Amino acid sequence: MAGKQDKEAAKQAKRAKKAASKEKRGQIFQAFKMQRKEDKALIPWMLGSFLVVAGLVFGLGWLLGIQWWLLPIGVMLGLLAAVIIFGRRVQKTVYARAEGQPGAAAWALDNLRGRWRVTQTVAATTQLDAVHRVLGGPGVILVGEGAPHRVKTLLSQEKKRIARLVGDTPIYDVMIGNEEGQVPLRRLQNHLMKLPRNLKPKQVDALEAKLSALGNRGAAMPKGPTPQNAKMRNMQRTIRRR
Repeated sequence: MAGKQDKEAAKQAKRAKKAASKEKRGQIFQAFKMQRKEDKALIPWMLGSFLVVAGLVFGLGWLLGIQWWLLPIGVMLGLLAAVIIFGRRVQKTVYARAEGQPGAAAWALDNLRGRWRVTQTVAATTQLDAVHRVLGGPGVILVGEGAPHRVKTLLSQEKKRIARLVGDTPIYDVMIGNEEGQVPLRRLQNHLMKLPRNLKPKQVDALEAKLSALGNRGAAMPKGPTPQNAKMRNMQRTIRRR
């Protein structure tokens, strides 16, 4: 009896895995169709990257006299290069759509990779300006989005509020935008990654416990830049996992 149950459970798990794989392929194909409509250079870039990488590997094999052994590897690496190009161009399109819209920074922080602790909209105005709090190795990072003259005030107020609790822990502030002294949305993750690592994981845990007592101030923000980006966001995550 137990053996039959185990076999049935294994079959169900296999079916679930197959269905999930099929769904991922469908999402990637959908992303490809959407991207191709907006990005006329997509196919030339993907094809060019495939041919260049596969050609380089085949050429190396020809010099060594093992070109036919290296050909399958060249094809695989060429396909990988094409997929990477595809993923980056999808990402570029998604960020271009989101940039400048209310909630865009919150959406970008929600897609951060790595061990970051994000608390969205710790301060906001009714005009949809907002400050989000990120905890990580650098310390406390406050990310502001919206009209600069209002966001600077929000950042200053939030920085003072946090400083009373965290003592000497470094506090950084980031303004999202394309002006001097601001960080473009598409470069936010890179900017955070370049900050110095001042805290160890246990210190970050203790910091999070301290700041959890602070409530959020101000109006609620939208969950993302626009509803139309939801599909693209899911596809972007699918591509990253592959």
